[in-house]
Amino acid sequence: MYIPEHFAETRPDVMHRVIREHPLGVLVTHGPDGLDANHLPFEIDPDQGPHGLLSAHVARANPVWQRCPTGTPVMVVFRGAQAYISPNWYPSKHEAHRQVPTWNYEVVHAHGLLTIRDDERFVRGIVARLTRRHEAAEPQPWKMTDSPPDFIDSMLRNIVGIEISITSLVGKIKLSQNKEARDRLGAAEALDVRGSRELAASMRAAE
Repeated sequence: MYIPEHFAETRPDVMHRVIREHPLGVLVTHGPDGLDANHLPFEIDPDQGPHGLLSAHVARANPVWQRCPTGTPVMVVFRGAQAYISPNWYPSKHEAHRQVPTWNYEVVHAHGLLTIRDDERFVRGIVARLTRRHEAAEPQPWKMTDSPPDFIDSMLRNIVGIEISITSLVGKIKLSQNKEARDRLGAAEALDVRGSRELAASMRAAE
């Protein structure tokens, strides 16, 4: 990934935040049949290992867990807030007309080693954690115990767990840091009006 110095993100807490807030990652693997990408919701434990531990599950019918055995190097791409930026949003554009369109975004690449966890206890745990997290805002959060035990057991038998021990994190946070403060803040205000409040807030906090 090309990363100009002013867009480089090296703070682990910021990169972990992007992963937590945007957990649907793209698992990129390279097996006998070439490159493959799977879109999976991940949990991250930032305290496991030097860079954290990712956990997820795949369908048993998905060949990725057989093509890429334990120890396979992989990469997971997490994309955070993103939006198109019009040059019309920069105050300086209306003075000198020397601005062009761009795209602002947050992205983290997590490189690591894959571990296959084909055991019922692990998959039950990851499903329970994902459910608790993503159902938390519901008036009546769904729980696995809402369904008959034999139904849940049959569903769990159809998935396989995976873990990724992160060996390195590469972050790129492009928030118009290379622009004048008035231009960056002008673009943030325009994004707010258009509903991209998360990216707007990040741009206001950028230096």
